[in-house]
Amino acid sequence: MTTQPHPATALDIPCQGLLFDNDGVLVDSDHGVDQAWSQWARDRDLQPEQVTAMVHGRRSADTVALLVTDPKERPAALAAIDRLEVEAAATTTALPGALDFLASLPRERWAVVTSGVTALARARLTAAGLPTPPVLITADDVSHGKPAPDGYRTAAKKLGFSPARTVVFEDSTAGAKAGAAAGATVIGVGQRALATDATIVIRDLRGLTWHDGVLHLTAADLLRS
Repeated sequence: MTTQPHPATALDIPCQGLLFDNDGVLVDSDHGVDQAWSQWARDRDLQPEQVTAMVHGRRSADTVALLVTDPKERPAALAAIDRLEVEAAATTTALPGALDFLASLPRERWAVVTSGVTALARARLTAAGLPTPPVLITADDVSHGKPAPDGYRTAAKKLGFSPARTVVFEDSTAGAKAGAAAGATVIGVGQRALATDATIVIRDLRGLTWHDGVLHLTAADLLRS
């Protein structure tokens, strides 16, 4: 898939499917994430700031595996963080442009691929007032989380498109690597995405439109292009 620059500020990307990360792309869950993981860290005598710095874009199971050395303790530790995150999901809000852009898309064209478990993903989308995705791929649906490409490949397959005909919207390094490994075109979203390898980074989803197999970024606020 090629990115085609046009005169003035126009930028068009041919694509048949649009695959969205959830946290940091569609919803702002940072407050809840920090709240839940900080409490989890304090309960285990870990430094909250070190823990919260490493969780974005990862499945909670993968983070727990890195931080809990005894495999026998991991199931309880995982259950604890999943519970804390769902409890904190009520603080989640929609990011600018997310509702309008999703509402403009045909439902058979988009999916959400998140490192959160299903209950958490649904709780955050509901709290943010966003529509239920026609295809939702969560940590419960894949054997390997981001940066592995499994989630994005699965979502593209469920939509009926090859990954090469899709665009992935991501904010984290792990997520951007997953989208690229799947073979999709990756667009970074938000300031955090400037640390990824995404060639194009937009501030948020405002100004985006999709018609007849082409994603138009003409009115998007580009942070990198």
